[in-house]
Amino acid sequence: MSGCHCAVHIVRFPDILLSNSGFPPEWREGRSAVGELRTREGLQSSYTGGRHVTRYAFHILNVFTRPGERLSGNPLAVFAAADDLDAPTMQALARQMNLAETTFILKSEVAAARVRIFTPSYEMPFAGHPTLGTAHVCRALGLGGDQLTLELQAGRIPVRAHGDDWTLEAPAPKTRAVSMSRAAVAKLVALEEADVADHPLWVSTGREQLIVPLASEQAVRRAAPMREAFASLECVDGPGQVYVFAALAKGRILARFFYPDGQAVLEDPATGSATANLGGWWLAMQRPRPTRLVASQGEYTGRPSLLTLDVDSQSRIFVTGAVVQLAVGTLDL
Repeated sequence: MSGCHCAVHIVRFPDILLSNSGFPPEWREGRSAVGELRTREGLQSSYTGGRHVTRYAFHILNVFTRPGERLSGNPLAVFAAADDLDAPTMQALARQMNLAETTFILKSEVAAARVRIFTPSYEMPFAGHPTLGTAHVCRALGLGGDQLTLELQAGRIPVRAHGDDWTLEAPAPKTRAVSMSRAAVAKLVALEEADVADHPLWVSTGREQLIVPLASEQAVRRAAPMREAFASLECVDGPGQVYVFAALAKGRILARFFYPDGQAVLEDPATGSATANLGGWWLAMQRPRPTRLVASQGEYTGRPSLLTLDVDSQSRIFVTGAVVQLAVGTLDL
């Protein structure tokens, strides 16, 4: 509308994104900053129902994708230049996007960006695929290069890239013993006590989860979360989450991850935080290192994924996955 002088977020989209997205070149002006209104089509403040509407840019990505499969992995939405959004609005936007997680990029004085992570129901201090996907967007926006640090609630997370493969270094793990019996652990996922192969352990590299080693690939495939059993499973971070895995050949594992959401228990396509926690379990069990494990996850969600875990000789934990950007767009508030 003519005569409007309100401020909006002007987000710079790099040429490589613009060339494939249909956005006009004029949208490149400004970079993750609040600037004057620019009367470009599609990037302006307007009146709807007698109020100002502000337009926010977002990116849609898949993280932990399989080679050549752009629609594999775990989906993510990333909002850039989100400093003026409060937590309730971020939560509402995450519910609107209705993906496993939605992240928001904010300014940071100690890192390339500060990042807040929301599921449709709650905020998370740390998660793997949002960290890698947000780093990918930060690089595209010029907020960092192939090596950068993100400020999360769980702390500063170093991230590096080799092409579109991104690696995070997880915080040092914390572990604690499981008080329930092995039979009770097995019951969480409708298995028998004999299906649990080794010591289950609570592990946290940012979000505590129950890591459960299983005796066979078939046990992983049979696993089915029992809602009634999950209802009483609590950890230091709230409702309990369970990661089951079994060794395959040549350093590969098959993994599944279950988490409560309201009255349901859902399965995640690819869980970077749980893969990092598997590294903590590996250290606690005093398994050989350095080691590399390649985890297949997501088959039973229709989103097959690949995650790589490295535990080095210095007991550092790294999680790697491929990131694919599918779309950039805008949302009006």
